[in-house]
Amino acid sequence: VQLVESGGGSVQSGGSLRLSCAASGVTFSRFCMGWFRQAPGKEREGVATIDSDAFTTYADSVKGRFTISQDKSKNLLNLQMNSLKPEDTAMYYCAAVQSRYCWSGGRFYTVDRYDYWGQGTQVTVSS
Repeated sequence: VQLVESGGGSVQSGGSLRLSCAASGVTFSRFCMGWFRQAPGKEREGVATIDSDAFTTYADSVKGRFTISQDKSKNLLNLQMNSLKPEDTAMYYCAAVQSRYCWSGGRFYTVDRYDYWGQGTQVTVSS
């Protein structure tokens, strides 16, 4: 499995960015995929996930602004980010775990449950 992110950059508050993750060795029907982010001095946190049934979850802080999606024809995981805020500034990572769903035993997977990670792409939002 190899995950390679792209699309990061610098934008002003209120702007938009679209992140993509090229996922080789991954079959979306068998993997839970997610976007995570880590700001300096903070722990890595979940942003959005999507499972094999295309069921999506979002962190409260990004609901209504971010959209996670899969392009199965190109094996891409995307994250459309609108209405960006300075607090969205972070390194964004694509991650995967070989599981049809992003939960087990009634609980969603935590960060450490994900087995495969990309190298990250930086997003900087200025006020």
